[in-house]
Amino acid sequence: MWAVLCIAAPGGSAAIANSSGTDARPGDAIVGKEKADSERCVECHSIDPRTSGPNNGTGGKFAKLTGQSPAYIVKQIRDFRTGARRHDLMAMMARSVDDADVADIAAYFAGLPVMRGDGSRDVAPARELYMRGDPARGVTACVECHGDAGKGRTAGAATTPVIGGQEARYLERQLTEWRSGERRNSPDGAMNRVTQALTDPEIQALASYLAGL
Repeated sequence: MWAVLCIAAPGGSAAIANSSGTDARPGDAIVGKEKADSERCVECHSIDPRTSGPNNGTGGKFAKLTGQSPAYIVKQIRDFRTGARRHDLMAMMARSVDDADVADIAAYFAGLPVMRGDGSRDVAPARELYMRGDPARGVTACVECHGDAGKGRTAGAATTPVIGGQEARYLERQLTEWRSGERRNSPDGAMNRVTQALTDPEIQALASYLAGL
């Protein structure tokens, strides 16, 4: 089990604090480039901010990682390792790399141009949900955590991911899994709560809107 705490370090690097509270070295993006290739990360996640990897197919299985928060990447690897987030392939991959590898790979992806997608910004209902939410249904405005352009925010130890420009099919799949409870690794179950009232058409529209940010 990976008993670590992830933190963001300046300059797009990632550092990992071990269970004794001492910080490991920050991630090295140059070394991370080699590791991302040798560990086959780029086969699924790509280094092109406009596309996912060649193995993504039509199911939106894999996220874009270019320009993603290094702290968020580290947390997801930790969650795949511990089972807090379930994905058989990623659990296997996460256990095949050590803490230093993860920090380096996260720093490499974080330093690449920020992801951008092919969705449409002109989805008015989705834009309204993103900016204002729907308090009557308990839907919190996405912007409160993810920022005006979906580029994420860091508050204390909590980091919300970049979702603006993320692959639309991947976003739709994740929102659906948050709603169903299949995915449960957001802080305090926040994403499970805010997606409960969303309909399938709203999820599809949000995914398209976010992919265009």
